[in-house]
Amino acid sequence: MKLSGVTDLPLHEGRAPAWLMARMRRMAYAIAKVIVDDYGRRELLRRLSDPYWFQSLGCALGFDWHSSGLTTTVVGALREALSLDVHGVAVAGGKGMMSRRVPEQIMRSGIDEDKAAKLIRASRLAAKVDNAVLQDGYQIYHHAIIFTEDGEWAVIQQGMSPDQGYARRYHWLGERVECFVVEPHAAIASIRREKIVLNMVSRESEEARKASVDLVSEKPNTLIRLLNLVLRGQETLSASIEGDEAIPVKELPSFLKMPRRIDWKAIKRAYDVRPRKYEELVEIRGIGPSTLRALALISALIYGVKIDWRDPVKFSFAVGGKDGVPYPVSRRTYDEAISFMQQVLEGAEINAEERKEALRRLLYLERMSYG
Repeated sequence: MKLSGVTDLPLHEGRAPAWLMARMRRMAYAIAKVIVDDYGRRELLRRLSDPYWFQSLGCALGFDWHSSGLTTTVVGALREALSLDVHGVAVAGGKGMMSRRVPEQIMRSGIDEDKAAKLIRASRLAAKVDNAVLQDGYQIYHHAIIFTEDGEWAVIQQGMSPDQGYARRYHWLGERVECFVVEPHAAIASIRREKIVLNMVSRESEEARKASVDLVSEKPNTLIRLLNLVLRGQETLSASIEGDEAIPVKELPSFLKMPRRIDWKAIKRAYDVRPRKYEELVEIRGIGPSTLRALALISALIYGVKIDWRDPVKFSFAVGGKDGVPYPVSRRTYDEAISFMQQVLEGAEINAEERKEALRRLLYLERMSYG
């Protein structure tokens, strides 16, 4: 079952204090160790790909339940807490420049080269899909991949809409991805459903994906003539977007308008490569949001293919929140909780059933605060 979630993720500034971040790392280490030991590495990935569980984890660690910073801080804590040696799971990437270090961090992890190459490809494609194939007005600024020593993976990334002051989080789970450009998400969490997005990952956009691949097989001069024709027909384009749902579109959002400039070197590169599938087209260097949008809109207006314009879019407090909402973090309570988790891990006489019961108690306390 594909998951989607809706939650407020306002863009907040500031950082978690050092004393809290240190405890977050220790608690993340312990929770992840119990899950991996009792349920396996794959189960940890599955839970992280669930936006409700991820949000609950953030609150159990003591971060703001509704803040955009929950994503970046929790992933940062996991990155420092998890290791292939102890958990069989590691995290690469993060916010801003850290996201660009994913290939380097994966290669340095010591994982098999073939598995590393597949993980790097998955990371790059997931990032490009959410920035260019699904155009919803949220710019990706955080990207992280969580991976196992067996090459299994999950991706958590976040985009921002400065105009709205909110963020949107995208969850991927490798075992569910049959194709990176067709319904690939495990979940998308957002405050709102946008009225119009360019949803080229929808199954209903299949004809538009095929038409886009066919278009790049045309000579660049032919594509230029078609582009100019579409630029003169923006009103017709708006009418076609209204479609069966009759969405009143007098003016397209700026991020969906036909681009005035296209990377023609990338188009020439695609013409030389002749991709057979849309996924191969997306992977070509230089093929970005503007080019993919232009190809989609030309396909819709000139060839009449259908585009899906619909937006594809559990929380808990254990010890408080960083900004004092709903109440300040209790350091004593946090330290007692960490001590309890360490006893669970270190107690040689505790059997597997008792460990599972301890985890069930922790998860029960998380769920109790859903309200």
